[in-house]
Amino acid sequence: MPGREAMTADKVPEQHSPRLEDQLCFAVYQAGHAFNRVYRSVLAELGLTYPQYLAMLVLWECDGLTVKAMGERLMLDSGTLTPLLKRLEAAGLIRRERDREDERQVRLSLTAQGESLREKGRCVPDSMARALGGALESKGRLLEQLNALRDALLAAAEPA
Repeated sequence: MPGREAMTADKVPEQHSPRLEDQLCFAVYQAGHAFNRVYRSVLAELGLTYPQYLAMLVLWECDGLTVKAMGERLMLDSGTLTPLLKRLEAAGLIRRERDREDERQVRLSLTAQGESLREKGRCVPDSMARALGGALESKGRLLEQLNALRDALLAAAEPA
């Protein structure tokens, strides 16, 4: 047809082809990778990986949680969480013990070494603040938006 651009396999009109740079999911994905790069270097001084740091944060906030409660808090299943917790236990940072009242539950508690790491861990937010520079000024608003985004996506993923 006159006036229409010929369509080939490698040339699709722009209005029909989503662009990678325009995808919110890709921006979130890239930001996650960038965060992980910075966290990797900051957390190396603590001897922790990012997922281990998150688990330690939860225990520093509320020692004595069950594995189930930790998984719910971090949105991780036991197949992902158990190896992470075993590594923290092998490093001497936590203890995993069967609950005295309910043998099916495993309780997590900090060791003295895990508790002492809390003090060293206090530098992590400051290190991240330096890495974020001016972006930290809108941290509260950004956190609200990300939490709302997460909640909307979780609601959309729920079976009808």
